[in-house]
Amino acid sequence: MTRKRVAVLISGRGSNMAALIEAAKDKSYPAEIAVVISNRPDAGGLLVAKAADILTEVVDHTKAGKDRAQFENGVQAVLEKHRIDLVCLAGFMRLLTPEFVKKWQWRILNIHPALLPAFKGLDTHRRALEANARIHGATVHFVVPEMDAGPIIAQAAVHVLSGDSAEILAARVLKAEHRIYPLALKLVAEGRVRVTDGRCLIDGVPTPGAESLTPEPP
Repeated sequence: MTRKRVAVLISGRGSNMAALIEAAKDKSYPAEIAVVISNRPDAGGLLVAKAADILTEVVDHTKAGKDRAQFENGVQAVLEKHRIDLVCLAGFMRLLTPEFVKKWQWRILNIHPALLPAFKGLDTHRRALEANARIHGATVHFVVPEMDAGPIIAQAAVHVLSGDSAEILAARVLKAEHRIYPLALKLVAEGRVRVTDGRCLIDGVPTPGAESLTPEPP
C-alpha cells in the first residue's frame, strides 16, 4: 500500500494535528504526515510535531504583508518540495484564496467546531449556547472558496448540557474532533470519498446530514 503524503497546516497548538500524527503511527493507516507547516513561527504545534519526529516548515504570513498570493506561493513551494498529496487544515487561521483552493480541489480538508452548515466562522461554542442549541458538534469537510461551505465528509454530534460554558462545551467538542478527523482523512486517503453535485459520497452512499446524527452520551 502506498500511503498518501499529507501536510498539516497549523497556526497554534495543533491538537487536531497531534490526533492525525497519532493515527498515522499505525503503518496500516493509508496516510503519513510528511510535514507540518505553520504560518506562525511561535506556534506551539511545531514543538509537538518535532517531538514526534515530523518535519516542520514555517511560511510566515507577516513577511508577505497583505500579499496573499506571495504567502500562498511560499506554501505551494513547501507542498511541492515534500511531494504532498493531501492537505489538512488544523487550526490554520488564514483564509485561502480561490486560486489556491481550486489548485488543490478535493485535496484540502478542514475541521470545524460545529455541525455545519450551522455556526460557520468563529466563536462557535458561545454562539451555540446563545442559540440554546441542544446538539452541537464538529465537521470535517473539503475546503472550497466559500468559508466553511465545502462538502461534508464526516460529522460528530455531542449534547449541550445545562450549565455548560463555552469552554466546557469546547472541550467536549474537541474530543469529537480528535475522533473524526483521522477517520475522515482515512476515507479520503483510501479513495473512498467522491464529490457529486456538491455532496460527498462514501463508497457510493451520501454522507448523513447533521439532522440525522445521534449525539454521543453526555
